[in-house]
Amino acid sequence: MSIETLVQQANLSSTAFNKENFDEVVMSTYGRFPIALEKGLGCRLWDTEGKEYLDFVAGIATCTLGHAHPKIIEAVTQQIQKIQHVSNLYYIPEQGELARWIVDNSCADKVFFCNSGAEANEAAIKLARKYAHTVLDIDNPIILTANASFHGRTLATITATGQPKYQKNFNPLVPGFNYVPYNDIDAVEAAIGELDEGNYAVGAIMLEPLQGEGGIRPGDVKYFQKLRSICDETGILLIFDEVQVGMGRSGKLWGYENLGIEPDVFTSAKGLGGGVPIGAMMTKKFCNVLQAGEHASTFGGNPFACAVATTVCHTLEKENILQNVCNRGEQLREGLRNIASKYPQHIAEVRGWGLINGMELQADIELNAIDVVKAAMKEGLLLVPAGTKVVRFVPPLIVTEAEVNTALQIVDKVMGQMKG
Repeated sequence: MSIETLVQQANLSSTAFNKENFDEVVMSTYGRFPIALEKGLGCRLWDTEGKEYLDFVAGIATCTLGHAHPKIIEAVTQQIQKIQHVSNLYYIPEQGELARWIVDNSCADKVFFCNSGAEANEAAIKLARKYAHTVLDIDNPIILTANASFHGRTLATITATGQPKYQKNFNPLVPGFNYVPYNDIDAVEAAIGELDEGNYAVGAIMLEPLQGEGGIRPGDVKYFQKLRSICDETGILLIFDEVQVGMGRSGKLWGYENLGIEPDVFTSAKGLGGGVPIGAMMTKKFCNVLQAGEHASTFGGNPFACAVATTVCHTLEKENILQNVCNRGEQLREGLRNIASKYPQHIAEVRGWGLINGMELQADIELNAIDVVKAAMKEGLLLVPAGTKVVRFVPPLIVTEAEVNTALQIVDKVMGQMKG
C-alpha cells in the first residue's frame, strides 16, 4: 500500500462513535480522555471527528515506527496470509529469527517470549526466585526494587512496583519484595546487610535503567556501576526492566548501554513489536535456570508477533533510526529547556534520554501534568503524564525535525496560557 493511499484513507470521512455505548459495555479501568482515535499515519493521528493530532505518546512508548509504517504493513500482510499462531510445543522459525537478532544485538544468550511487559517481568521474577533457591541456596529470597518504580499490573509486578497507589486495595500482596530509593547505593548496601541473617537474603535487584512512570528519572552511571560490582561480588542477580526505555528509545538500542554495564537479565515489550503485542525476557547463560514445564505462554512468540517484531528490529538498523532518536531527542530537550527558561514559575526541570523525556512542573504550584496534557490536546498535540508533576514526551522514533518544532511551538503556547 502506497503512502498516497494511506493519506487518502486518513482523509476519509470518520465513522460515528458513541461514548455512552462504549462506557455501557467496557469496564472503566482507565481514565480516558474524551477523544476516540481511529486512523494514523507516521506521527499523526485522527479522531472520529476528523481532528488531526501530533502523536507524542506513541501508545505510551510503543509505536516505534509510528502508525501505518509500510514495512509493518508488509510484514503483517505477508505473515497473516502464511500462518498466525501455533503452539510452542513445536519449533517456530519466526521466533528463532527474532531471538537470534536480539542475542546478536545485546548481551543476552537466551530469550523467552510472552505478550507484554508485565508478563516479561513476571518471568524474570520467577527466574530470580528459582536461581536464588537452586544456585544461591536462599530459603526465602528477597528481590529489591526501587521506590517510584513501575513493573506492571499483575499481583507480583504491582508488588515489585514501589508505588503504594498501584497496590491499594489489592492486598495481600506477593511476599518477597523490599524497596530502596532510586540512585542511592548506600540504601542498597544497607538493605542487603539487614537481610544477611536468618533465612531471608537478597537474591536479585530489579530496576529500570531510567524510571518511566516514576517521572522520567535517568539512572546515575556511578550508582549502576557500583551496583554491578556488588552483584558480581555477592552473586545477586541484576535485572533490568527495559520495557519502556529499550528498543532504541534511549538513543541506544538498550537502556543499559547508557550506563556502561550489562545486566544478567533484562526485559522488553512495548517498542519491540511496534504496536503488536509481544514481550520478552533475556538472560545470560549462567542464570538460564528455567526448564521445560516451569514457565510458558500460549501466545508468546507466535509467528505473527515475531514476524512483525523482527521487521521492527531490522528497520531500526536499516533506516539508521537510532541516529534520528539522538538528534531529535537533543532538539526536543533543548527546545523544552528554552521553554522552561521562559516559564520558570511553572517548569522546574527537563530531563531524559533520546526520545523519552520529561518536563517536571514546579512542586509548589497547583498546576499538574494532566492540566498541561489536556491543554496540549486541545491544540492538537498528544502528551501523557508520568506521575502528578511530570509531562512525558515519547513520540515515535521516526519523528521529524519539523514535527518536534511543531510540538515545541504548541507546548510554548500552552505554558504561556497556564496559571498557578
